[in-house]
Amino acid sequence: MSSEPGTLQRKLDSRLLNMIAIGGAIGTGIFLASGTAISLSGPGGTLLAYLVVGLMVYFLMTSLGEMAAFMPTAGSFYIYASRFVDPALGYALGWNYWYNWAITVASEIAAASIIMQYWFPNSPPIIWNTAFLLIIFALNALSVRGFGEVEYWFSFIKVSVIIIFIAAGIAILFGFTHYQAGGFKNWTMEGAPFHGGWLAMISAFMIAAYSFQGTELVGVAAGESKDPAESIPRAVKQIFWRILLFFVLSIFVISLLIPYTAPQLANSDVTTSPFTLVFHQYGIPYAAAIINAVILTAILSAGNSGLFAGTRMLWYLSKKGHVPHIFSRVNAQGIPMAALLGTTVVAMLTFLSSLFGNGKVYYWLISASSISGFIAWLGIAISHYRFRKAYIAQGLDIKKLPYVAKGYPYAPLIAFVLCILLIGGQNVKAFMEPHIDWMGILVSYFGLPLFLTLWLGYKWMKKTKIVPLNECDFKDMSE
Repeated sequence: MSSEPGTLQRKLDSRLLNMIAIGGAIGTGIFLASGTAISLSGPGGTLLAYLVVGLMVYFLMTSLGEMAAFMPTAGSFYIYASRFVDPALGYALGWNYWYNWAITVASEIAAASIIMQYWFPNSPPIIWNTAFLLIIFALNALSVRGFGEVEYWFSFIKVSVIIIFIAAGIAILFGFTHYQAGGFKNWTMEGAPFHGGWLAMISAFMIAAYSFQGTELVGVAAGESKDPAESIPRAVKQIFWRILLFFVLSIFVISLLIPYTAPQLANSDVTTSPFTLVFHQYGIPYAAAIINAVILTAILSAGNSGLFAGTRMLWYLSKKGHVPHIFSRVNAQGIPMAALLGTTVVAMLTFLSSLFGNGKVYYWLISASSISGFIAWLGIAISHYRFRKAYIAQGLDIKKLPYVAKGYPYAPLIAFVLCILLIGGQNVKAFMEPHIDWMGILVSYFGLPLFLTLWLGYKWMKKTKIVPLNECDFKDMSE
């Protein structure tokens, strides 16, 4: 992909790419859902869930990093699966990833309109849905450099608040305030550190996994990075340590300050976010309003990144002839406007909240996007396993790869197994009710039959086969 007019432009430098990589994963999952996870499975169960899922995400990101540094392309999952596994799998993963982010944009906008009820109670959701959709569209209609700068500052705000939160929590623990923290007593109280049994543990794993979704954005952004061979490995190497710091340390601090039995943790209201509670304890005025504003920033950031990723995937599907050619057109600023408009139209599903209620539509959209994200992760693990296997089979030198993922072949295989478990555990609770919640099952698992239909349907129509290792294509990815 060159930087000439009419093509996608390589304008994302290492500074921007690093923030996009970590910013993609920091959202409502850590600011709101972390408290729910602690209340369900206790401090030990939640910390274990985030550690295990964090390790899996590290494996996935190093796998993606190896492929993206060698073959930087906006087609990402589509092209890796098509070249190293099966063209039908690449086709299905491409559509799945586009659908995932288009739906995610809708869910984030629905969440933003819910957040606005804090300041403007009983205001019509359609007002905020329209305003936020227009804002996110406008940000993506800028140059890719403009998008990167906006996303950098969105991510900077989120990261700064988490660092301040951790510092405030440590100050409370060491007695710099009048609040008496429970400390490790919270880990030894009745029912702790693990609480709620295996069903609660599954719920904690699902919350943790959803919280990490978005880290794979670095793969899509690779197609517009200035120096992917250098910037992609750098971003990937930093992801694990940032996840460890921002997610695991935040969970640990919350568990020492707030007992898992606190009723506030079971709520998802911003006024009882774990972050809000800790800032209250530290004596920061207007804590709820501050965290509310940060959560709104996190939501808009996720929507902004989601529209970027969805637009690029639709653009690539058009370049491969799967949708009309108009979606592959790019303006002088390097923006595929038709693909941006097409993805925005699907994101308009958020307006269903005006008919069915904000909370219900948000739940539907979250469930739909969640399983699609896990399927995308599954595709990364499969593709990398085959990528490295084919690379060795063709006698190519591993040392010549710009970045070499550690732990092969065990890392992608472990990630593959965990992704299967996450997909299966999407809504186990629905099966455990006295009367099976068929509506909940339909909403939660709808993405799986959709993906299988795309994959097997394309395979049947095009008669595709698994690509032999000696025929896997490692040629240059320039578009």
